[in-house]
Amino acid sequence: MAAWFISLQLSLLCLPFLGICHASTIPKFSVPIFQPERLSISTPNQLYTESFFTQILDHFTFTYQSYQTFQHRYLINDSYWGGASSNAPIFVYTGNEGDIEWFAQNTGFMFDVAPHFKALLVFIEHRFYGKSMPFGGNKSVAYSNASTVGYLTSTQALADYATLILDLKNNLSAIDSPVIVFGGSYGGMLAAWFRLKYPHVALGALASSAPILQFENITSPYNFFDTIANDFRSESENCYKVLKESWQQIDNTASQPGGIDLLRKSFRICSNYFSSGSLQGWLRQAWIYTAMTDYPTPSNFLAPMPAYPVKQMCKAIDDPATGNDTLAKVYGAVNVYYNFTGTATCFNLSDDSDPHGLGEWSWQACTEMIMPLASSNQSIFPPSSWIYSERASVCYASNQVYPRRNWITTQFGGQNIKRVLKRSGGNIIFFNGLRDPWSGGGVLQNISESIIAIVAEEGAHHVDLRFATSEDPKWLQDVRKREVNVMETWLAEYYTDLASA
Repeated sequence: MAAWFISLQLSLLCLPFLGICHASTIPKFSVPIFQPERLSISTPNQLYTESFFTQILDHFTFTYQSYQTFQHRYLINDSYWGGASSNAPIFVYTGNEGDIEWFAQNTGFMFDVAPHFKALLVFIEHRFYGKSMPFGGNKSVAYSNASTVGYLTSTQALADYATLILDLKNNLSAIDSPVIVFGGSYGGMLAAWFRLKYPHVALGALASSAPILQFENITSPYNFFDTIANDFRSESENCYKVLKESWQQIDNTASQPGGIDLLRKSFRICSNYFSSGSLQGWLRQAWIYTAMTDYPTPSNFLAPMPAYPVKQMCKAIDDPATGNDTLAKVYGAVNVYYNFTGTATCFNLSDDSDPHGLGEWSWQACTEMIMPLASSNQSIFPPSSWIYSERASVCYASNQVYPRRNWITTQFGGQNIKRVLKRSGGNIIFFNGLRDPWSGGGVLQNISESIIAIVAEEGAHHVDLRFATSEDPKWLQDVRKREVNVMETWLAEYYTDLASA
């Protein structure tokens, strides 16, 4: 397996009470929802207040070190909350592999629906990311070796969330306020698993683009890259062919005298170190992330991009002005991802900046999150195979630990999920957009009356969680309305049960 492919897998994501009612009263969800562009994601101080909770290091052992603590960050917005006296709900975002502020600023759905539900909003950061750093808040110490970073696991993170939520409810005297957890991508996986593992804490979960089935012997490792190929192919057969054949063109150019300089000039590369391999890795990242964030409106999640960026890339490739010049076509397409604003004069392929703190995902990808990916002959990328021993060798070389290959499915399940969860789970919404490469590892069919799969043919990676805008297509508006209707049902049943208790 090529090094770029393994690297990809390692990187991969105030109390103004609004009213008082008795516990027996079901709140009226009458505030309009999805008011376009009501909040600005460029002014985060208007969205939340930063707080910290003293969290225990290890929830599962009673060794001396397990009692160490760290400051666990969470963000809170109580502007819309109906208050503890009315048992108004609490919406909690289960933080991903990065700075929680980035995820909060890109999860507008929760802000959009909070007035409707009179909900308290809480965004909890994942341990070992952002400011939630154990071992004195010192990242270099926390990540120094397996004896410290070994406390970075999904199970520890879920226990963190449960501990923090219960303490927060107690401090707010909101013991009977129902909790619904939200998450996208890895955060969506955590939301689904949290509902299954802590049903006494969370009434329900919205798990958006959560590839909980992207593990060995459940989902084909080829789905991810085949979906990317289909995304580009659906726009243009020529676009698909140009991308598929471009790797050989780049290799051929690089092998010619002066070829590296030609590639540098063709793609305006200003890196001190440059090779055809680094160029190809740079291009792969653009194709993958553009397919993931093929949103119907302009976005700035991973990079500033226009609406339907895959379509825009294919327009650049199909531009007759480029003739038969493959390098010019590919350059035009890659600019959609790396230079949509038009401000870049050249590109530094050596830039390893990590503004959102995502880089440490490599530890989790080398310990428990073993999600097989491979590239078939139908892919726009060179063919590759999933070989576990290669992943294990790379992980040991970089982290001095071997993966626990089947731990996630042992801990959370996955095989025969419909049969299992139909009898043991409830109140989970799984959203997946079929243009999202991760959708192949998602739940795409209803499991029961209360475990619901919402599938959008044109949807991309957790597009439902983005802020609503006046330009959103009807299918996206319908997805969000359906999610709201399902959560209304959960809450109505909860308040009825509470009143009869």
